[in-house]
Amino acid sequence: MSVLAVSTSVAQNENVSAGLGSYLPLFLLFVLAAGFAVFSALLGPLVGPRRYNRAKFEAYECGIEPSPQPVVGGGRVPVAYYLTAMLFILFDIEMVFLYPFAVSADAIGFFGLVEIVLFIATLGFAYAYVWRRGGLDWN
Repeated sequence: MSVLAVSTSVAQNENVSAGLGSYLPLFLLFVLAAGFAVFSALLGPLVGPRRYNRAKFEAYECGIEPSPQPVVGGGRVPVAYYLTAMLFILFDIEMVFLYPFAVSADAIGFFGLVEIVLFIATLGFAYAYVWRRGGLDWN
């Protein structure tokens, strides 16, 4: 091997190790997070209170008393729960689309402003419709 080839390969190895060195803080953060998680999971049962009772060993069913037998027919779930979930998805997606606009508002100019106003107006009409239909009332 020539001297030039050896010096080139050494320089490339130094560049690779210097490039990987920038990931060292990220790696240390992952190690610290994993260590904290393991430490917390192992230390909790050792130092926590040990007051066991019958209620702690039962299954928790959203505040409803658990029954030993399943309900025949499954029971009915109010539609308001599903409507709330759909409204959450609607307005959550709105935020996903508004964030890029907020970041690049200067770059897209007046056209972007008009587009985002139309987008918010469309969602405002949907919100007003749901409000008028009583979808936000919990009585």
